[in-house]
Amino acid sequence: MSPAALQSIRLFPFENYWWFYLGFTLLVIGLLALDLGVFHRKAHAVGMKEAGVWVCIWVSLAMLFNFGLYHYSMWRFPQVEELMAIPGFDPLVAAKQVALEFLTGYILEESLSVDNMFVFVVVFRYFAIPRELQHRVLFFGILGALIFRGAFIALGSVLIQYQWMLILFGVFLIVTGAKMMFSSDEEVHPEKNFIIRLFRKYVPVTPRLHGQKFFVIEDGQRMATPLLVCLLFLEMTDILFAVDSVPAIFAVTREPLIVYTSNVFAILGLRSLFFLLAGAVHLFHMLKYGLSIVLIFVGLKMVWLNKLYGGHFPITLSLGIILGVIAASIVLSLIFPKKAPVEDNGGV
Repeated sequence: MSPAALQSIRLFPFENYWWFYLGFTLLVIGLLALDLGVFHRKAHAVGMKEAGVWVCIWVSLAMLFNFGLYHYSMWRFPQVEELMAIPGFDPLVAAKQVALEFLTGYILEESLSVDNMFVFVVVFRYFAIPRELQHRVLFFGILGALIFRGAFIALGSVLIQYQWMLILFGVFLIVTGAKMMFSSDEEVHPEKNFIIRLFRKYVPVTPRLHGQKFFVIEDGQRMATPLLVCLLFLEMTDILFAVDSVPAIFAVTREPLIVYTSNVFAILGLRSLFFLLAGAVHLFHMLKYGLSIVLIFVGLKMVWLNKLYGGHFPITLSLGIILGVIAASIVLSLIFPKKAPVEDNGGV
């Protein structure tokens, strides 16, 4: 059976795998609780060495999960009568397709999430959040991101059943990619955000940080701290990023289970990746061009390339293109570094 034919089959229907979603979500919550309650119980500035170790841990967990998903699929698919009754269905081919789709989706989401880091750096600087408190903000930001991503994925899994919606998603990604490529680097202005302005209107905010606290009592009044306002703004930006990233991964796979798990693992590793690269994000000035090309590519997959290849663009080719474009943009950034602006010293 061809990969295109596999796309029309639901390998992990929700009614049969609700327990998997529940167990996976509980596992993630447990990992996050262990992270905050044990490893990062005390607020401290995360160094590059510590961040590098955690990046390796999260990536290893994602690959271990993919390995387990592959072997589970090889064991489970032959036992499903509905699948084995399909002419030409090969459990080994299907299991390989599942593993490749997860890997491609994970790399795609991790790559697109790197774009968030540019915003994180600016926002933390704007709210003057010290390094020792940034981990706490990102931790709770991830909890919110998991909820929003889950809602987007659930909605997307329903909408992609309609061909016209797939085309609409594809066109949206192409337009977004083109806009990203030709847009100038705009500064982030949290004070102009409607949600932030609405929040400040109804909730008093103290101008001073109070350690890890999101709320504090001052002069008998309960007030929010800048830490909470920063968290709220990061949540708003993640929703905007999810609008791009969730449709993009549906160009790789139609399986909501793969979309959800690869998204979650990408989000889990984002904090550590941020602390590892925060001081060097300015070096990758050509990354936005690479990401824009990736978005245009996955949009073209939805609109045209899948149909050109009989219903499904080869997943191995997709993986190679995404990895190649991202790697090339990083290498080109290092070969051709961005020139620092020339300061005017008044002719002295």
